Amino acid sequence: MQPGTHLGTVTSEMYERRWERYQVRRPARIMAVRPGLSGITMRSATVLDISRGGAGLEMDTGVGLAEHYYLEILGLATRIGCAEAYRNGNRAGVKFIMPISEQLLQKIIRTDFVMGNPAETAAKTILPGTGKLHR
Repeated sequence: MQPGTHLGTVTSEMYERRWERYQVRRPARIMAVRPGLSGITMRSATVLDISRGGAGLEMDTGVGLAEHYYLEILGLATRIGCAEAYRNGNRAGVKFIMPISEQLLQKIIRTDFVMGNPAETAAKTILPGTGKLHR
């Protein structure tokens, strides 16, 4: 959490747990509400990897995008609330505000497999904390 404040003593499963990550390649849309509720900013993105607690994204551009937004994976009628953990150029890592269900995660992985993600990378897990694929 925030180590210099009283929030540093608060424990939460979302920040303490390592989730099993799956490499996917799904088109997505990022939707953020502009300051003062003056409108919505939308960006195209690709989900590169996903877990129950977060995802790795590649965006067209992150210019003008807030740190909190909704992730909408195309083909699914679900918006996932996200808080950006890091941004490096067009690549971003997000933590989900609430863990997604195991059923939704499996649906994303299955859809990615059926839609044609190359068989060599489909549904391989990424070892927590290492960024390396588990083969």
